[in-house]
Amino acid sequence: MDTIPQQGKADDSMRVDADGRHRDLRLQGVWKQFGPVTAVKDVTFEARSGEIHALLGENGAGKSTLMAIASGGVRPDRGTIDICGHVCDGLTTAEAQKHGLAIVHQHPAIMPDMTVAENLLLGVPQAFREGQKPREWVDRQLQRVGATVRPSARLSDVDIAQAQLIELAKALAIDPKVLILDEPTAALTADLVDILFENVRKVARGGAVVIYISHRLQEIRQIADAVTVMRDGEVKGSGLVADFTDHQILNLIVGRDVEKTFPPKNDTALDGPVLLDVSGLSGKEFVDVSMVARRGEIVGIAGITGNGQSEFLRALAGLERAEGTVTLAGDPIGLGNQQTARRAGIIYLPPDRQQEGAFRSLSVRENATISALRFFSRLGVIDSGLERRRMNEQRDKLNIRTASIDQPMSTLSGGNQQKTLISRALLANASLLLAEEPTAGVDIGARADIYHILRDLAASGVPIVVVSSDIVELEGLCDRVLVFSRGRLVGELAGADVTESNIGHAIINAKTHRDAGGTGARARASGAHRIRTLAASDYVPGIVLAVLIVLIGLLASGQNMRFVSAFNIEKILFMSAALAFIAYGQLTTVLAARIDLSVGPLVGLTLVASSFFFNEGVPALHWLLGFGAVIGIAALVGLANGTLVTFGRFSAVAATLGIFIILQGISVLLRPYPDGPIAPAYMDIVKYSMGGVPAVFVLAVLLGIGLELALRFTRWGMSLRAVGSNEDAARHIGVRTGATVVVAFVLCSLFTMLGGLLVTAQLGIGDPNQGVEYTLASIAAVVLGGASLYGGRGSFIGVLLGAVLIQEVNSSMVFLRLSQAWQYWFIGLLTLIAVAVYSQAREASQR
Repeated sequence: MDTIPQQGKADDSMRVDADGRHRDLRLQGVWKQFGPVTAVKDVTFEARSGEIHALLGENGAGKSTLMAIASGGVRPDRGTIDICGHVCDGLTTAEAQKHGLAIVHQHPAIMPDMTVAENLLLGVPQAFREGQKPREWVDRQLQRVGATVRPSARLSDVDIAQAQLIELAKALAIDPKVLILDEPTAALTADLVDILFENVRKVARGGAVVIYISHRLQEIRQIADAVTVMRDGEVKGSGLVADFTDHQILNLIVGRDVEKTFPPKNDTALDGPVLLDVSGLSGKEFVDVSMVARRGEIVGIAGITGNGQSEFLRALAGLERAEGTVTLAGDPIGLGNQQTARRAGIIYLPPDRQQEGAFRSLSVRENATISALRFFSRLGVIDSGLERRRMNEQRDKLNIRTASIDQPMSTLSGGNQQKTLISRALLANASLLLAEEPTAGVDIGARADIYHILRDLAASGVPIVVVSSDIVELEGLCDRVLVFSRGRLVGELAGADVTESNIGHAIINAKTHRDAGGTGARARASGAHRIRTLAASDYVPGIVLAVLIVLIGLLASGQNMRFVSAFNIEKILFMSAALAFIAYGQLTTVLAARIDLSVGPLVGLTLVASSFFFNEGVPALHWLLGFGAVIGIAALVGLANGTLVTFGRFSAVAATLGIFIILQGISVLLRPYPDGPIAPAYMDIVKYSMGGVPAVFVLAVLLGIGLELALRFTRWGMSLRAVGSNEDAARHIGVRTGATVVVAFVLCSLFTMLGGLLVTAQLGIGDPNQGVEYTLASIAAVVLGGASLYGGRGSFIGVLLGAVLIQEVNSSMVFLRLSQAWQYWFIGLLTLIAVAVYSQAREASQR
């Protein structure tokens, strides 16, 4: 197989056109195959400086793969990549960025658990912001693209439109010579599209190449100079946009004549009986909304993003809390309950099908029939034959392009995924379909299919409510259009009045509409949201733990004052330091969305190994060898865990469980029974106290503070949280995800080793059965400290307080005259409560 030439400078004469303009992006003879599928076939693509070049094609045509190759995200099997004269071999994302190429992905490469500012700072190398204060630099980048989010807001609290603007800000921040935009307007409203186009034109005027991938022909006419069309992995046509008609472009894209994009509307829909009746509905982002939808009618909802239309639709689907009255076919619908809405036949199509709609690992059949299983089952047993027949009928009826209904949903194009979700509504006998951005990221051919499917569904008697940021879509598809502004319904267009100009005019005029009552309600909602956001902070768990520590101390000392004796406090703090070190290590893996079950046996192995070296009467060199041995053991264990997980593709649980068993076996082999007394001098040094406070506890506090600062303000900490928050996105922005995970496991083992050295001083003998309990204790400390076991979020300060609480509980049981069982029950109960409370707080902050 041919390989890419070694990196070097291309012959400049080959890059200059007759008019003197450089071809700053040139891919020649590029091939890429994924298993049996050839995604890109011998493609040559060129774009010139100062040019906005549209790249069109259906989903699966190969355009995104081609641009992923250009940007370093995918390595081609054959061909050459020339970026501004650099012919690259083994191109990576970081190298492409270094050569001046930036890409804005269709699905934003963001880390949801990190703040807006952190996403920008991590996504743009330091070299591009030298000498600038981080906060001021972040503010400028957000203002540049018209983003209105707070830099301190978590991306999980940001809507998809603002997330797309943040992606654009990252790309523009490096002043790119080549800018690739993949469906950049899919989630943007008209005002934000104008800001985007202004930035794109500015970049092109500065001499850069802009590659613009889109499915919207009207946008291509507005923004692009040249166009290339791909189909089935090959280039089917290329030239100036002005030289092609829309019909010619459509034919090149789909390889056949395309029917009219929008089907005829139902002339009688506006006179049909009312099926959906909404009266005085109010929620977090909308106030006193009343509307109806009739049999056979498609009702559109327009407005600038963030004006309550999305929340209104979700409230109808039972996904948002709301007050008011909703009836469907005369029957009242309970609000705020998704199951109630589903039982009433209300089906919701979310705007982000990847996150909320599709079960990517399940099959096409399972995705389509999951809401209709009651129709294919008897006494709880599914009739698979009937299920398959119905699904095959839907595949043929909706033209879902899939080789088999049993192939994974993730293998389908965006348009075919969306058709599968619509088939879910059909199979479930929907009484009402709520569709938010139904054609976002869908190619032109599939878009026309979806419009016909929706119209056919409406014609069968099902009312449809559509929220869309595409005014052309609203005009062509909807019988009536409602306009939202500032959470209120401020206008309505029907019949012949539903035109692009009328909708646009209504939206623009509505932008100045303000209502005092609505403003107050939104202010109250905003205040409540700020409270929920604060409750979801990484530091609130630490405050809660500090309060619990004080309360338990008061309770135990009230029963027996010896609980607060200098001896007992010193013992609690010493053991807290030991657990804190181990839990610090556990947190590094949890932040990376992994877990290390081997920490307990590693504590035991450290104890056993120490018993061979830290003995009384041995020379100092023997002690030095002992420290070298336990450090080496820990580093080797961490490296083994990290290698198995990262390169061996083991799950973290499987890999570390295997290492758990191996380490425990080694400990028992070395010390079949407790032996090897530890030198008193070693124990005295490790247990040294200053004013009744163990020195190691002070060290644990200082280390926790240092790690916390590193977690928030260094690239290591941001990279670690980025991997745990969204590993694919972290890889796209140049984070070395594999190395980050391996380092996390090595650090975990090294911190565990430090804890093990403290346990050695506490026990004073090599016991192979000691240490195992620290696996669960470290996980409990991490959870109590507020970390998310899904990765990306946590606090070393919280973990320290979690360790103190656990050791305090263990000590207090004796003073409270409770059996040892109570310490397990109490910590277990606290852990369950912590998981429930923290999860609910974080979910609430995103609503």
